[in-house]
Amino acid sequence: MGHREDLLEGAKRCLLQKGFLRTTARDVVKESGTNLASIGYHYGSKDALLAQAYLALVEEMSFGGEAGIGGAPGSLERFREVWSNIVDSMRRPGSLWRLSLEIVTMGDQLPEVRDQLSRAQREGGRGLVSLMTSVPEEEISDETADTLGRFYMTLMSGLISQWTFDPKTAPDADTLTEGLRQIVEGITKN
Repeated sequence: MGHREDLLEGAKRCLLQKGFLRTTARDVVKESGTNLASIGYHYGSKDALLAQAYLALVEEMSFGGEAGIGGAPGSLERFREVWSNIVDSMRRPGSLWRLSLEIVTMGDQLPEVRDQLSRAQREGGRGLVSLMTSVPEEEISDETADTLGRFYMTLMSGLISQWTFDPKTAPDADTLTEGLRQIVEGITKN
């Protein structure tokens, strides 16, 4: 690996160990075996590197993949399976989702990081739509990513907040699925 890749890997480890705010450029350099100048050369700033590392961590997460998700595409069972896998990932020590909440709360302090992560929101929503429907991400329209994808991302943000605040009372996949079932039932009655 070159310095660029070493920095990214070191930054990912630092984020999971220390979080965004407590990670220093020196931490990343120590973890990656590179030098301070290489951060600026390859990423422009420590914050830009950490934002890229965060996005890489999110992209690397697996929620079971197509083969590991039960239920017919678009079904309540599929909805439950996807959210079950997400909730399971929130239960693990060192959960990436706590880091997500830290980054959300710092948005005003780091506008360039916020802008970069905001652009990634559409793709995150597109990925969730793909998991729910089995439609490949590249075939999901921008309109669907901007509506259904944003709905799923909003649900994800709320779930992250609840799990970070109090995991004992946070909803699980069965609770979310029952809530969705009640919404659908209420809509179809009217």
